[in-house]
Amino acid sequence: MPGGRVEPGESDAAAVEREVLEETGLHVTVGIRVGTVLRDGTGADVYDIRDYACSVAVPTSPVAGDDADEVRFVTRAELAELDLVEQLWDTLESWGMLPR
Repeated sequence: MPGGRVEPGESDAAAVEREVLEETGLHVTVGIRVGTVLRDGTGADVYDIRDYACSVAVPTSPVAGDDADEVRFVTRAELAELDLVEQLWDTLESWGMLPR
């Protein structure tokens, strides 16, 4: 899942568009925020992770950016086979955001 920091003065939507484009080569339309997770980082850092539903605005094939090993759309069964970050599956499921 693409992600990254919101730059100073940047809106969440602009950050999502930029990060998705940088990491996947896809131009997206940002939809509703589907959920938020607060995750402990190193030291006293806490990450405020905000996830948004998006749709592909320009139909193209995804291409991995320089900070991603691979990018692809997956089915629910394929996602279940991946090594996911702890609690990702359960969180996406509770938000109704797992692939069908």
